[in-house]
Amino acid sequence: MRIIVEPADGVAPLLAAINRARKSVEVAIFRLDRKDIEAALIAAAAKGVRVTALIAFANRGGEQRLRQLELRFLDAGIIVARTADDLIRYHGKYILIDRRVLYVLSFNFTRLDIDHSRGFGVFTSRPDCLQEAVKLFRADCMRTKFATKVEKFVVSPVNSRRVLGTFLKQAKHQLLIYDPKISDREMLGILQARAKAGVEVKVIGQVSGRVSFDVHKLAGMRLHTRTIIRDERHAFVGSQSLRPAELDSRREVGLIVQVPRAVKKLVDTFNADWSRTTTKSAPLPSESADESLEESTAASPKEIAKAVGVFTKELQSLTATVKKAVRQAVVTAGDDVLHDKDVKDTMKQVVKQAVKEAVKDAVNDAEAALPPGRAE
Repeated sequence: MRIIVEPADGVAPLLAAINRARKSVEVAIFRLDRKDIEAALIAAAAKGVRVTALIAFANRGGEQRLRQLELRFLDAGIIVARTADDLIRYHGKYILIDRRVLYVLSFNFTRLDIDHSRGFGVFTSRPDCLQEAVKLFRADCMRTKFATKVEKFVVSPVNSRRVLGTFLKQAKHQLLIYDPKISDREMLGILQARAKAGVEVKVIGQVSGRVSFDVHKLAGMRLHTRTIIRDERHAFVGSQSLRPAELDSRREVGLIVQVPRAVKKLVDTFNADWSRTTTKSAPLPSESADESLEESTAASPKEIAKAVGVFTKELQSLTATVKKAVRQAVVTAGDDVLHDKDVKDTMKQVVKQAVKEAVKDAVNDAEAALPPGRAE
């Protein structure tokens, strides 16, 4: 296993991974505004690599951008699947390259996360983790249930509460934690118990309520990673905070790391960050507070009007876009792609859901734009 440290490593490791793909790229996307990453995925598809993008059903204020991304990908011959809406969010971020290397990230494919936020990524070729990641990707593309017995592969809401609770309880000497918002009572209880037992507990981030261990703010950059380092020998890197929603109600993905060199890199980064700040973080006001660390992307009235105005045109062009995507897929992958059940089912889901949501969004936006008393 190896570690990516953001913002120090930048986008280069991800671009290199995509460029090395020879057979397939499978990527889960919650947010993406990096044009270089989008271009690399499109270029891979143009070379004949089978690129599949699993795109979140929704994110805070960014649904329209996600739908536009889907259309651009389809137009470029990329296979697109959309997550279900059964969970609050599908927030995991990971990439499979040729099903031989797995990248699990704590950061999104955005300029804010990669260039201006503390984040980590783990990449591994462990067969057990690769196998589980393939199973998860397929299950979320096809909207079927996922289960795992691999403890190192941490998936919410499947096993994260149990695995991370056990991970914390096993601390003997030290816990170093990056977390923007710890508020889960069970996890806080475990941390308090470990601190009472003499374990050194340090948190960079925020914690709900009063605690007996040190909590500091990250200085000089935004905090986005969720990382736990135990006894300088084991670490967890992923997308789930220690709070109820991310443990129990959202799709989150992480990995347990125990390779000494990788763990040391995390420890060194934590200690450097800790040394730059001694300000105690204020507790979180409540679990229901807005997640202010996520960038605000609320649409203005002009943007809403524009969206409604182009709705008909987008709907009319949807058929042409899908036809073009299918033609491109045949060119790059051959006629056999037309007989691939997964491809056909995925395309049906995307088109059906896109039309349904486009109609719903247009109606909602039109009603919202009417003066009070006019909407019916």
